[in-house]
Amino acid sequence: MPKRILPLTDMQVQKAKPADKEYKLSDGGGLFLLVTPSGGKLWNLKYRFNGKEKRLSFGSYPTVSLLDARQRRGDAKRLLSNGVDPGEVKKAQKVATVAEIQNAFEVVAREWHGKFKHTWSDVHATTLMERLERDVLPYLGAKEIGEIKAPELLAMLRRVEYRGALDTAHRIRFMCSQIFRYAVATGRAERDPAADLRGALPPVKFGHRAAPTDPKDVAPLLRAIDSFKGSFVTLCALRLAPMLFVRPGELRAAEWSEIDFENSQWNIPAARMKMNEPHIVPLPLQAIAILKELQPLTGAGRYLFPSTRSPQRCMSDNTLNAAFRRMGFEKEEITAHGFRAMARTILDEVLQERPDFIEHQLAHAVKDPNGRAYNRTSHLAERKRMT
Repeated sequence: MPKRILPLTDMQVQKAKPADKEYKLSDGGGLFLLVTPSGGKLWNLKYRFNGKEKRLSFGSYPTVSLLDARQRRGDAKRLLSNGVDPGEVKKAQKVATVAEIQNAFEVVAREWHGKFKHTWSDVHATTLMERLERDVLPYLGAKEIGEIKAPELLAMLRRVEYRGALDTAHRIRFMCSQIFRYAVATGRAERDPAADLRGALPPVKFGHRAAPTDPKDVAPLLRAIDSFKGSFVTLCALRLAPMLFVRPGELRAAEWSEIDFENSQWNIPAARMKMNEPHIVPLPLQAIAILKELQPLTGAGRYLFPSTRSPQRCMSDNTLNAAFRRMGFEKEEITAHGFRAMARTILDEVLQERPDFIEHQLAHAVKDPNGRAYNRTSHLAERKRMT
């Protein structure tokens, strides 16, 4: 059996004498007193984080008593139980009390990142942390998360916008919204101030995935689609694209077996989804009407939108973009993929829908504040209302 470590006593700590070499007196739970040859008595905590052994200094005796050192060990253990490295916390908040540290934006942000990073790719997890450390934490990290207001958040985002990284600013706002919602769920904030910033940043021009994001510019595009003079099958796909805002590949390869008219939804199997998870797309009445018109023409086959060359293949990946060019729209104005950016921006900035509803509707990986993955039926009623 391993030798049991007995807790230190005040007398042992007080009478510990220096030796030729430094030595340790263990109190258990990773806490030990390091006695140096010069007579110093230093409290340290040995712990493991992400598989690595680390050491945290609590100060010197007698400034820090045995009782104080044990209290700090307990505080550090509580941080570790929440997935937070107490060493990083100490670096970020050297002067703050433990209570303030646990509610600091940086601590909550790192805790959120640690809790969810296993659900992301390594590249995505690294990108999020880099954005936090470069653009957010220097300005908000030391502030208590529940006290941060929308103007402070906007000032931070403006710095990102002004250096020409508008898309990054939008992504950081969404990331901060997730962190604030996590803080609300864990009792460290009352609300998400990032939600008040919808419309505060200019919309992003998405380049090769271009699309209008101002409602007044969307109307002419929709009128042009309704007036399209090409194939009726292509017209139906064009009309559905802005309603459903799925990925172009998901739309053009849609199969009749996936359409559930009774429940007004489209059930896309995992094998056809980018995230390899099945997805439900609510079908509004207008979409049902379009499908009912299309069904007599292509309903006997496999695909809603078969290729003109062979009914055994779906529509070409260039068909919709070619249709936009025929209607007079340049590739800098609209692409088939651009409807997703258009929907995301308008639902968020104009209609002020919840970001997690929008992300789930877009079939992005979404987790709830406690780290559970939303299944494909989660918030289906809200998403039906949203479409």
